[in-house]
Amino acid sequence: MKVGLFIDTWYPMVDGVIKVVDNYARRLVKYCDVVVFCPDAGHAPKALPYEVDQCFSLPVPNMDYSLPVSALDPVFDAKLLESGIDLVHIHSPFTVGAAGLMFAKIHHLPVVATLHSQYRQDFEKNLKLKLSSDIAMDGIMTVFNGCDECWAVNGGIKDLYEKEYGLTAPCKVRLNATDHVPVSDPAAAAREVNEKYGIPADATVFLFVGRINFIKNIDFTVRALARAKELGLKNFRMLFAGKGQDEDKLAALVQELGLTQEVVMCGLTDKPMLEKLYSRASLFLFPSLYDANSLVQIEAACQGTPTVFLEGARTAATVKPGVNGYVSEASEEAYARTILDILADKEGYERICAAARKDLYLNWDDVVRDVYSDYLRLLGQS
Repeated sequence: MKVGLFIDTWYPMVDGVIKVVDNYARRLVKYCDVVVFCPDAGHAPKALPYEVDQCFSLPVPNMDYSLPVSALDPVFDAKLLESGIDLVHIHSPFTVGAAGLMFAKIHHLPVVATLHSQYRQDFEKNLKLKLSSDIAMDGIMTVFNGCDECWAVNGGIKDLYEKEYGLTAPCKVRLNATDHVPVSDPAAAAREVNEKYGIPADATVFLFVGRINFIKNIDFTVRALARAKELGLKNFRMLFAGKGQDEDKLAALVQELGLTQEVVMCGLTDKPMLEKLYSRASLFLFPSLYDANSLVQIEAACQGTPTVFLEGARTAATVKPGVNGYVSEASEEAYARTILDILADKEGYERICAAARKDLYLNWDDVVRDVYSDYLRLLGQS
């Protein structure tokens, strides 16, 4: 079997969907041949353990992403025609993903799609007019409804697509996972993080990992922490690990709210240091209403670090509030008070930390084994 994974973004950009496809491909090569079809955004990793075929792309002003234009790249089309793939798995519904669907239909191949994102939010933010958003949604749902099967990253996303987006293709839940592992010595990890970022040993640490983009609600986080400080929160640090288009805006907000001592911008870090950051943190603060099912919350759970979500967040669908994570009312005041309440209940906090690791930590080896079984089923080989 040879599987084609289709995605409309790629390295050097790093986001959850790219990491999912990379982790799929790295593990699928143990079972079958794999090729990733994606845009060429420049400076992508060269030494990958799977085949990558890239199409021409154009940078988009004021965006973290580039625009793939596979239809204008005859070399890409030729590689796709010669690929010999037996099954198409699309991870985005735009130009590259749509090319994968069209190829599958022409050559009578099974095609599956993973539903990673809440696309209407993006369209309403960037296209402004409701008519334009509706047209764009019709376009992507034509792609998804043309698939033999769709995989939603959690039950909340499955409901969203079926009840609000008009998904008619068969759909099942396929959870995301992580390639992180628990740190072997949390005390040593804490000392290393403290030394690297100038954190007092007795400080409470909060963490965010991901794109520094206000669409992730990170400005909400800073304002909530400013309120928590007014309410009595002392001796804490808020670490932001990542890069993005709103770094200057975030720095200005931090200064405006008087949190320059408490907020630490870590930039991009490698996986071993990320694992140590998660381990050092008491809470992973993730008030995003944008994400569908972020990998970072699973990475945090791997280290026994629970996440604080907002009510209404689709990405919180895998969490049981008060059991293996926390869900706050969607206001900065409520979020601040939730943080203070968590820190005041040490026994309950320790119980939830243990449950987060037990319930929410999934590894990619197990997930991709099941993925391969589903590929066989779709090919009629199981």
